[in-house]
Amino acid sequence: MSADEQAVLDGVIVRVIESGEQERFDQLLIEQHYLHSAERVGEQLCYVAEYRGRWLALFSWSAPAYRLKVREAWIGWTEAQRRRRLGLVVNNSRFLIVEEAHYPNLASRVMRLCMDRLNADWEHRWGHPLLLAESFVDVQVFRGTCYKVSGWQELGLTQGYGRTRADFYLKHDRPKQLWVRELRAGAREILKARTLPPKYAGVEAHTAPVCEATPEALAAGRTFFERVPDWRKKIGDYNCAGLVTLVACASLCGVHRGQRDLAAFARTLGSPHLRALGFRKTGRPRRYQPPSETTFYRFLTGVDSPALQQALLAWQETRLGPRAPDDDVVALDGKELLSSQGLEVVSAYAVQSGRWIGSREVDGKSNEIPAAQHLLREIPLREGDKVTLDALHTQRETAQIIVQERGADYLLTVKGNQPGIAQTLKRHGACRRAFSPSTGNGLGGAV
Repeated sequence: MSADEQAVLDGVIVRVIESGEQERFDQLLIEQHYLHSAERVGEQLCYVAEYRGRWLALFSWSAPAYRLKVREAWIGWTEAQRRRRLGLVVNNSRFLIVEEAHYPNLASRVMRLCMDRLNADWEHRWGHPLLLAESFVDVQVFRGTCYKVSGWQELGLTQGYGRTRADFYLKHDRPKQLWVRELRAGAREILKARTLPPKYAGVEAHTAPVCEATPEALAAGRTFFERVPDWRKKIGDYNCAGLVTLVACASLCGVHRGQRDLAAFARTLGSPHLRALGFRKTGRPRRYQPPSETTFYRFLTGVDSPALQQALLAWQETRLGPRAPDDDVVALDGKELLSSQGLEVVSAYAVQSGRWIGSREVDGKSNEIPAAQHLLREIPLREGDKVTLDALHTQRETAQIIVQERGADYLLTVKGNQPGIAQTLKRHGACRRAFSPSTGNGLGGAV
């Protein structure tokens, strides 16, 4: 090695490119990289290795491969963990030694310099650290020597498929070597751990919900929800039972903000899931298409709400079994639904288990009181259940429904704006001793 070559190795630096350099960076990749492409996906970061202002090498890092059989087996994580934690993996999507800069040992030197700063730069740019780096080597062109001497580990060959759509992979008959490198000690164990350390857990919180049910489970749900009547005179490409099943699945996976998020969730489904839901093929060529925002809007506004509620409660019963005898405290509470433009709903829950028992929409021209009274007459209350509501519902009729019609007991709150009841309680000494409102102690059935 000449003195000039050694000076280059000693003086080369690696830095993140500046915004004004992106066009030059991409053009060099298109002209000189063997793939003739600068394409990157997802979160990304680009580096240049330079000596006295002269560009010698380029690195681009971006989102990892969505699914790799050999990588998943090596890490040992579950399918759900892979979806939630893929953001902790980064792909060395491009590595180029610029023409006229092929100095001995330059590739391994700049690779080490880049790896030394990658994690800190990534956290600064994207707000979270990384645990694993991956890269592909086309064995028909390269041998992976730079990765080997830089501490990377070869996992084997890919199967020779490229992902072209969410649920479609095209065989390209050019299997590549997969190389990986842990970016901290024990990275693989962290990736497959039951819970992530707080430093890394934020990645999971920002992961969009995806369907974790099998096509078989969705098909079974669709059969169950066929009891929900279809309100449409002409059924299109999406049957009501399939839409109910899809919305229920999305809710369980964390989708709670209306038709836009439901449509985004539906786009994560593959053809087997859409087929299991009973949806029809559309378009040219004909293929399974996920429902749109408009379809979900029409469903949410048109479905028979009481029939849907009864079907959901019956489905819950098949999944959870009957409510336990000691799960006997029932709470009613009213809430305004997110993204609903003021729609309020009163819902009943079993306090111990958190189990949903029923809901009732609040009339826009009224308040929670009549909605709660209707709900109390509808939900499956058992004799001896204890019903609790906030002070708004401390009403004689509400108490009578609970005790006389449903055979349950109640705990109602009394505040200063109900002086008559407060005086009655004070007169009977209720502040000093406990009593049951259903024992006929002359308190008028309201506590």
